[in-house]
Amino acid sequence: EELPPPFSREYDFLVVGSGIAGLTYALKVARYGRVAVVTKAHAAESSTRYAQGGISAVWDPADSVESHMEDTHVAGGFLCDARAVEVVCSEGPGRVRELIELGARFSRRQGSGEIDADAGEIDADADEGGEYHLAREGGHRHSRILHAADMTGREIERALLDKVRACAGVDVFEHTFATRLLKAEQEGCAAGSPAPACLGVDAVNTRSGVRSRFLARTTLVAAGGAGQVYPSTTNPAVATGDGIALCMRAGAAVTNMEFIQFHPTALYHPESVGESAFLITEAVRGAGGRLYNLGGERFMPCYDARAELAPRDVVARAIDDQLKARGDTHVLLDISHRDANEVLAHFPNIAAHCKEVLGLDITRDRIPVVPAAHYFCGGVSAGLDGETAIGGLFICGEAACTGLHGANRLASNSLLEGLVFAHRAAEAAAAYARADAEDRPGALAEGEAARSLPPVAPVWLQLSQEAESTVAELRRELQALVWRAAGIVRTTESLERGLEGVRDVRERAPAAQSVAAHELHNLLDTAEVIMRSALQRRESRGLHYTLDHPEQSDGFQRPTTLGEPECEHTTLWLDRYYERVVTETEAAAMCSD
Repeated sequence: EELPPPFSREYDFLVVGSGIAGLTYALKVARYGRVAVVTKAHAAESSTRYAQGGISAVWDPADSVESHMEDTHVAGGFLCDARAVEVVCSEGPGRVRELIELGARFSRRQGSGEIDADAGEIDADADEGGEYHLAREGGHRHSRILHAADMTGREIERALLDKVRACAGVDVFEHTFATRLLKAEQEGCAAGSPAPACLGVDAVNTRSGVRSRFLARTTLVAAGGAGQVYPSTTNPAVATGDGIALCMRAGAAVTNMEFIQFHPTALYHPESVGESAFLITEAVRGAGGRLYNLGGERFMPCYDARAELAPRDVVARAIDDQLKARGDTHVLLDISHRDANEVLAHFPNIAAHCKEVLGLDITRDRIPVVPAAHYFCGGVSAGLDGETAIGGLFICGEAACTGLHGANRLASNSLLEGLVFAHRAAEAAAAYARADAEDRPGALAEGEAARSLPPVAPVWLQLSQEAESTVAELRRELQALVWRAAGIVRTTESLERGLEGVRDVRERAPAAQSVAAHELHNLLDTAEVIMRSALQRRESRGLHYTLDHPEQSDGFQRPTTLGEPECEHTTLWLDRYYERVVTETEAAAMCSD
């Protein structure tokens, strides 16, 4: 089948992804030039939309930035970058206020002290009156989670998309899948060789098959994580590691890819195996939810003094241990001892879904749950302004590794990270674009760098029926082997076998010439760096637990970075990271709480 000819489009700023990081950035850089947002499905279909619990920020006068910082370091296994933690926790409240000014509505307490159950819906009066209801989640010593009932991400996505669609300077290209990062060489590398610079992306429309070349002075990749590399994940179908793989192929380094967060409580439904798992937010445990095995025993106090309020890595491993020891398929989460009206007001979406799918009344019945892949704490190595080692390429959100999360993300810090670093990246990208326009005035397409780019690669919507069937089968095979090799508990042998399995699948995979085949190759690249990173970390810390090295080692209190660029023209986040890891004693001294 003959492909239609590609289009060429030119912007000042290009954004790949339409979650909280990408949309926030787009609104901010729209003040400085024309913006294109390229997103793989509907603009609202991002991991942001599925975030239930909320966004953490110091809001209560009784709370403190120092306390939030200490909680982040403790949850992160003392592998968090000190400067990144300080930046996010101190700048976070201001960024959340900006989000509220854009129209995001969070749940408030009414005069009676009850939660306003309407917050999170599009209701003009929902945010009138009452103080914000601050929830508490695992790992937090204070209530500091702003939320829109249990649909926080949906409300944030709505507010941002409303503003983006109303912004004349932003064009949104839905159902547009980025297939290649465009990289050219230019003078300016401190090491003496040409410095790599990003000029945009090639993409294909997943409905029409029309290919496009998006040229831009700066590109932000905010395409989310790669939960679909596992057979069970809370992530949407679009989370196939596209942004991480694009940047790796362009030569960007990746860091801490061994740290995959498995959310302890995804809804267990035996008939939905292979589908995205429905999340039961951390806030249910924060509101007093208790975990029981199928024998009726409450088990978390046996694993950690914080019981159900322990960080996610601790709770997920405890559940995994219970399932393996007892041979059960799931455990039970019980919130029925709490006031029914308060439960329904705080968790209306969860209550409705459990009722519809399983016929459960969560105010009376225990909820069947099981861990599922949820969040990548690692990603493309990024600086404090979202910069990468490639000029003009910025990275934000789950696709980035800023150092904030260390070995395990503190609950509800991800949305906050997206806000803070989108703001910082926008300012840095605007400065870069101004300087680039001075160095290269006129249209980018007429410049020598753009003319040296290879032609837009052929990409079909589908290959032959046989080839597409092979892609689907190999994807399932890859997901199964990644779970066996790099799940909640690992061994050196399982990881080595997993790498062999990845290589075998890669050898049998059709070329990346269709959308599904591209996704498979993105997942293969992601799976490989997960296992290579995990093999380098010969200790257990945070989300990486290996039976061969079950103890934490001071010798490994450092990041795992793969593909570090040889060119030194950019001050890499890595250079800060080694010097700025906080010890347990230093973290405890941050505040006197």
